[in-house]
Amino acid sequence: MQKILLISVACLLLSNLSCQTSSSKKEITYKNPLDVKFGDPYVLRSSDGVYYMYGTGAGAKNGFAAYSSADLVNWKQEGQVYFGNNKNGWGEHSYWAPEVYERNGKYYMFYSAQWKENPTNEKENFKIGVAISDKPTGPFIDMQNKPIFDPGYPIIDANVLFGEDGKTYLYYSRCCYKHAVESEVATWAREKGWFNEIEESWVYGIEMKQDFSGVIGEPVLILRPPAKMDDQQAEWESRSVTSKEVNRRWTEGSYIFKKDDIYYMMYSANYFGGKNYAVGYATSTSPLGPFKKAANNPVLQKNTANGGIVTGTGHNSITVSPDGKTMLCVYHGRTSKTGDERVVFIDKMEVSKDGILTVNGPTTEEQQMP
Repeated sequence: MQKILLISVACLLLSNLSCQTSSSKKEITYKNPLDVKFGDPYVLRSSDGVYYMYGTGAGAKNGFAAYSSADLVNWKQEGQVYFGNNKNGWGEHSYWAPEVYERNGKYYMFYSAQWKENPTNEKENFKIGVAISDKPTGPFIDMQNKPIFDPGYPIIDANVLFGEDGKTYLYYSRCCYKHAVESEVATWAREKGWFNEIEESWVYGIEMKQDFSGVIGEPVLILRPPAKMDDQQAEWESRSVTSKEVNRRWTEGSYIFKKDDIYYMMYSANYFGGKNYAVGYATSTSPLGPFKKAANNPVLQKNTANGGIVTGTGHNSITVSPDGKTMLCVYHGRTSKTGDERVVFIDKMEVSKDGILTVNGPTTEEQQMP
């Protein structure tokens, strides 16, 4: 009788354990888009194992908000973590694309904003600054009362690489503003009577001082839109022009990482506010190039042609799953349900042994977080 009772108790315990395991598995499923209304999302996995997401918008006024999560599925609002009117604030408006890096027990936020120092009253006077905090949830205070540097044209979308050579590299996008570029696409658009000129944004890289107070040397051109229409990349990178949407071609939102001795730079092309926003990548053996664009671009784009509901996919960052085994692409997009509001997506990505990068998205079905 006692033996039967022990077996019954054991079975009950195993049953409960099975339920808990099933429940745990259910808790880590998720569905895109997340309930986070960010543009330009960036995810930091802090040394404490917690994920922190920063981005453009989400109700932050002249600054940036943040969310935190232990599992990349359940996100907690942390409120506004950076305010442009801090004691060293140099910005005026248009606070965009924050990225936060943990270094030596401190947290550094790189971001774009309209510089208050604007003697010629430029409509786009964007520059890049850096703020510091003791915590990933702020408050972040600007390290100096001015941008990191002024290359003589507006710049946005900072991304940082701490190189294995001990150097620190800053990547950014030169804005399209007042940057008309002649190309076969520009000639084609002019002959059709659509646009008189096509402005372009280009991605640059430059070495940065170790204390982030300035730069070293001159910027190096990393990526730009194709000049010729028969270029393999021209069709997808020119859709904002060829759809008569706007007279600009973008190369922006860069994100660099290294894998197996190869540097991968992901980037976004086309109008960030339109349906054709998409992501490609290029590779190099050096942090400052030359970079070669991939044959399988774009690796992330709208899925409406296949019956989906997602458009405007772009400006991504990368993180890893809680078990550290799976690369994840974090990006913003829109759906037929969310309208013009940018919302966050997370999808699995991988780099094959032969160096081919793929993103398994955009997805909207329920799935399990790895």
